[in-house]
Amino acid sequence: MTNQLDGETQKHVLVVDDNLELAQAYRALFHTLGFQVTLASDGLKALEFLMDHMVDAIVCDLSMPDLEGDMFHLTVQRVHTELSRRFVFVTGHQNNPKFGNFLKDVTCPVLYKPVAADKLVAALRGVMGEP
Repeated sequence: MTNQLDGETQKHVLVVDDNLELAQAYRALFHTLGFQVTLASDGLKALEFLMDHMVDAIVCDLSMPDLEGDMFHLTVQRVHTELSRRFVFVTGHQNNPKFGNFLKDVTCPVLYKPVAADKLVAALRGVMGEP
């Protein structure tokens, strides 16, 4: 959900990753682009946040404690179908059979770590419908 900041529209991005250092790097990058950013360390915390807040896009890891990215996405898909189309997955598990079927079937962008900042930003802008 967009917020007003000095007359400009500010998009809100939820970053879901248990690697705090990486999540903070994403937050710094997205802040430089003018996005409001919220961090969640796993899918369960992200769902708790989404119960009271709306976001414009989600950047999500797959392998996390409590609720992994694939199950988090499927849950969001059931309760907020439109938001489930605005995920960008960033993972180091390209060949992990645990996520194989999910990665084969998901229609959202999937980027593999390490990912270049320009590719991440392009994927994020793409799911939000920005140039």
